[in-house]
Amino acid sequence: MAAKTKPKASEKKSKEQPVITEQVDGKERQYVVRGNILFGKVISAKADKTIVVERELTTYIPKYERYKKSKSKIHAHNPNNMAKEGDLVKIGETRRISKTKSFIVMEVIGKDKK
Repeated sequence: MAAKTKPKASEKKSKEQPVITEQVDGKERQYVVRGNILFGKVISAKADKTIVVERELTTYIPKYERYKKSKSKIHAHNPNNMAKEGDLVKIGETRRISKTKSFIVMEVIGKDKK
């Protein structure tokens, strides 16, 4: 009877991770998106290449058998300033870019309907 062997690390199927590139001073920077992919609305785009994304979350409170709404603000890198205030965006987690930024804008989905 043949013994089962585990596949080697190089033989394992690997998920293709999205890579976002940005031109800075003639050099190309690459950001590998790994981890969470989130959706939210841009509430501030005042700083250069930085946006603040707001997510609306609902959590269930068992004691009261009701749902609670809460909001979360996330700072994200905005390469080429492609996202504006009021846009719905898809952001992905990446390596730490600055003290407050560890997400990057992957795509702009559209304008908020509200």
